[in-house]
Parts: sequence; C-alpha cells; structure tokens
Amino acid sequence: MTVTERSVAERDYQEQVERAIVTLQHDLPMLFERDIAYDIYSQAIDFRDPVNRFKGKFNYRIIFWTLRFHGRLFFTDLHFDLHRVQQATPETIRADWTVRGTLRVPWKATLFFNGYSLYTLNEDGLITTHVDTWDRSPKEILKQFVRRG
Repeated sequence: MTVTERSVAERDYQEQVERAIVTLQHDLPMLFERDIAYDIYSQAIDFRDPVNRFKGKFNYRIIFWTLRFHGRLFFTDLHFDLHRVQQATPETIRADWTVRGTLRVPWKATLFFNGYSLYTLNEDGLITTHVDTWDRSPKEILKQFVRRG
C-alpha cells in the first residue's frame, strides 16, 4: 500500500468511526422507544453484558427488540440517559450512560444504574464487539424491583 493509499484508508476509517459515533449519539437515547440503525455494526457483532452474550447481527437486533418490548411491558417510565460518546482509542468507542425507570408495580419501584458500553471496531470501522459494564451486579439491580419507593 502506498503512502497515499494508506492516508486515504485512514481517512475513510476515521470517517466511518465518526459516523458510528454520530449514529450512537442519535440512537442510544431512544433505544427503549425505537429501533436503532444497524449499518455501523459488522455481521459478526459480538455482544456481552453481565448476564448475556450473543453473536451475530440477527441476534443483536433481537436484543434491542427485547429491550423495547420488556421496557414497555414492565415499566411505566424508562430512560437511557447518554452522557458521552467518544473515541477512546483508535480501535474503540466508549459510551457512558445511565438507565433509570419506574417499574409497573403498585409500589412504583425505581430502577437506576450507571454503565458504559465499549465498542471495538474492525479495519473497516464497523463495530465488531459491544461490551456493557454496569456499576453494580445484576443481583443488586434486581433488588431495586422489590424495594418500595
């Protein structure tokens, strides 16, 4: 690859990374309300969080459908507050966020936890892994459902 070809490839990569960041900034705050765009993800996307692991774009789409379905079913109010999306390294994007909501129970239990998503990019600038980290254990998050007020 010549120097010119390399600089064009680097520019194209960076443009794709910037497009991914803009797409995440647009999609994530509304993920409990509408579907996200999937063109920034590779076909072999690998998703992991403290309770799940899925591979492939089809399964990734199901994750987001399931979040919306269960969000509407079990919550009267549910939000994904996106605080920041930035390129953390040349190969990663990090999104910091908070999930908060009110469970559809008579005592109106509240859900609240912080976390971040780390997205790893392939050589084309497409997201190949999405790993969520939460600020507390799944057990601690579930305990919020039974607390009153």
